[in-house]
Amino acid sequence: MPSAPRTIWNELAGLDFQVTTVDAGGVPTRSLQAGEGEPLIFLHGTSGHLEAFMRNVQAHAKQYAVHAIDMLGHGFTGKPNFGYEIPRYRDHLLAYLDAQGIERAHIAGESLGGWVGARAAIDVPDRIASLQLLCAGGTVANPEVMERIRTSTRKAVETDDIELTRARMRLLMHDSADATEELVAVRHEIYHRPDFVANIDNLLSLQDMETRIRNILRPEDMAQITVPTLIVWGRNNPFGEIPEASAMHDNISGSELVLFDDCGHWPQHEKAAEYNDLSLGFLAKHAIAR
Repeated sequence: MPSAPRTIWNELAGLDFQVTTVDAGGVPTRSLQAGEGEPLIFLHGTSGHLEAFMRNVQAHAKQYAVHAIDMLGHGFTGKPNFGYEIPRYRDHLLAYLDAQGIERAHIAGESLGGWVGARAAIDVPDRIASLQLLCAGGTVANPEVMERIRTSTRKAVETDDIELTRARMRLLMHDSADATEELVAVRHEIYHRPDFVANIDNLLSLQDMETRIRNILRPEDMAQITVPTLIVWGRNNPFGEIPEASAMHDNISGSELVLFDDCGHWPQHEKAAEYNDLSLGFLAKHAIAR
């Protein structure tokens, strides 16, 4: 008998959780919260949303207070009208921590979320207990990759054709089956909300070369990261090659690097079981000091 399809509801079945809106410095911020313990914040990538971590919440909520959020200008979070550069994302993250009364948190950031987490670890290390960089962006400015992100996202947002959203989601995954129809439907709904469409230039501002260079994390920046750091990378990542991950590892003293085979840009989703075990082992080694 074939197994039941993996759905968001199945991933959360039996778990006490809430999806709520938090006022983070005046920005209404969608947040899924579950579990108790040390706080762990999941941060998604460019044009993403908290559903990127649905295969991870249950496992982590057994030991941690999990917060998966829609970042500034993304998903169902507020969309103020300015270009979204990394300091803005950092400040929104810190405002969220303040609103939730969180002094220090573990950060697990995928793609853009890793970029934001790294910036926070550099600027306010006292607020970050540990850092996970999951196919993190921000250390290179590759015009071809930037154009791929900009073009595929804009087409999917500006044209009401779900096949374009499906193609955008499949671009992230090594196995297209991981871009489930449920995820495609959620993203298509988000992409075609009027506020999201109106905000697309702000959201894609980091794909502009001048803006990206202004925000890029250079080796000397990464060398300032002193919090425990785990780097996770897919060997088939379409948005960054393995040397990027290796350079992060070289530049962050004491960091760990793990490469997943047959994996694209969403290691936490594509290799959920392996990632969850890896993450929980890493977090256990770096408990917040009392």
